Amino acid sequence: MKKKMKIDSYNKKILSTLHLEGALTNIELAEKVNLSPSACFQRVKALKEAGYFRNLHADVNLDQLCEHVLAYIEFTLEDNSAPSRRRFVSRIHEIPEIMDCMQLSGDVDYISLSCFPNLKKLNEVCTELSDQTDLRIKHIKTRIVLERAKWFLGYPLSKLKWLDDEHDGEMVSERAAIS
Repeated sequence: MKKKMKIDSYNKKILSTLHLEGALTNIELAEKVNLSPSACFQRVKALKEAGYFRNLHADVNLDQLCEHVLAYIEFTLEDNSAPSRRRFVSRIHEIPEIMDCMQLSGDVDYISLSCFPNLKKLNEVCTELSDQTDLRIKHIKTRIVLERAKWFLGYPLSKLKWLDDEHDGEMVSERAAIS
């Protein structure tokens, strides 16, 4: 189990900055978050060890690099039981072109963002998944991305409520009640 650590204002700045600018040097990061390089390095190391970073990666310009088809694929399952969902998710993990897959509420069970080399390969994978009767897929709907009006540039961390803020508020309330 990863060691839990306090996410103070410096750690929030580090996480928020590296989340959007993962290629910064330690010196550049230290300057941005107003820490010494050694203190910044130690904090980043501790945050990594605590599991707050899943990984760091580069956002490549796919349009400039290769031909591709981006598509959202919606999956509706016949059977929404836990074993059926586990089989489906296990199979989806084996397909590298399906980059992201999320379980939803409502009339669609899962939606995925995918990137295929062409429409033929996208269709082949959808047909292959449909043919696997043990997956119990009732319906697959694909939505081809025609244009990216806005692309994911990172989570809006500054707009979200940090979990440690909740605990800090509880501690303040408890202290006030004791006084």
